[in-house]
Amino acid sequence: MTEMFPPPDRPQPFRTKAELAADHIKQMIMSGQAPPGTKILTRVVAQAVGISDTPVREAIKQLVSEEWLVERPHIGAVVADFTVENVRELYGIRAALASLALQLHPAPLSGQRLLAIDEVLAASAVAIDAGDVASFARLNRRFHSLICDTEQSRLVHRMLVGLWSKTETAQRGFRLVPWRLPKSHAEHVAIRDALVEGDIARASELQHAHETAAMNALIEAMDGET
Repeated sequence: MTEMFPPPDRPQPFRTKAELAADHIKQMIMSGQAPPGTKILTRVVAQAVGISDTPVREAIKQLVSEEWLVERPHIGAVVADFTVENVRELYGIRAALASLALQLHPAPLSGQRLLAIDEVLAASAVAIDAGDVASFARLNRRFHSLICDTEQSRLVHRMLVGLWSKTETAQRGFRLVPWRLPKSHAEHVAIRDALVEGDIARASELQHAHETAAMNALIEAMDGET
């Protein structure tokens, strides 16, 4: 059966007010506007998005469940903080699952999936040249989803989606490690090439090394902030 994948910049589907509020809060976190420990004020978010308080409260509950935010007694929801230990654990699990996802789909990369990946890689190069960290972060997520979401790895992919959200919270959308963009892109290309050649073992090794490099870069950046 032929797999069809939409282009990375397709129009977004309808989003609820709660989803719009959640996106706004995530953007505040990833841009650095709301660093760890920042209290999220329902009224401020509602005014910024142009909605009532109710969907913002729904968004906050959702982001607490996803660990973007944490509830503090007598304070309310604040931006979650991540320790080096958190990062090591999350990236360790992510590396193992992402490598497994590639191993579960032993066929060489080809067809519509390959075309979609190449579109993402081309757009990633443009984002790097423009210094567009936010776009690269979005494309990075798209790349990993494309290589990991196959018929044989649906469960693994669902587990990875949750981990990606958690690590994006710590990484703030590459804001902490902008120098990693060209290196990350080169690693993506190497993984892609190994998959095209059908060298799944090599691709899996590269994927694990890629996650480890991302982890080490983030830990270095976090240490620099303290």
